[in-house]
Amino acid sequence: MPSSFPQAIPEIPVTNVDRAADYYVRCLGFTFDWGNNEGGIGGISQDGCRIFLTNAGFRRQYGTAGPATIWLNRNSKAEVDELYERWKQNGATFEAEPQDKPWHLREFIATDPDRNQLRVFYDFSSDQDEES
Repeated sequence: MPSSFPQAIPEIPVTNVDRAADYYVRCLGFTFDWGNNEGGIGGISQDGCRIFLTNAGFRRQYGTAGPATIWLNRNSKAEVDELYERWKQNGATFEAEPQDKPWHLREFIATDPDRNQLRVFYDFSSDQDEES
């Protein structure tokens, strides 16, 4: 039995792998690791985060579709705000700016050209426990 659970790697449905990868690299700071639109799948990464981008031809055999929502956990409210500013300066598209939510998450929502959402958050509920 493994001693730890493996890191999840989300699959994001895109219209064109090459075009989507360009957006993730240029606007969100990811690195393009491998793949192309012809093969139907590509891999991108940033620090410990890995994501697969797949086009309709690749997904057809699995019956999956989009858009998708991917949650990215940060370690502080400041990290959420800093990432938002960095992505904003790089020309990313957003649905929502950073905000403290009633469910104790500071979050913002970025979108890619295929309407997939990247919800970047920090869970500050434990911070409130410490203040009590």
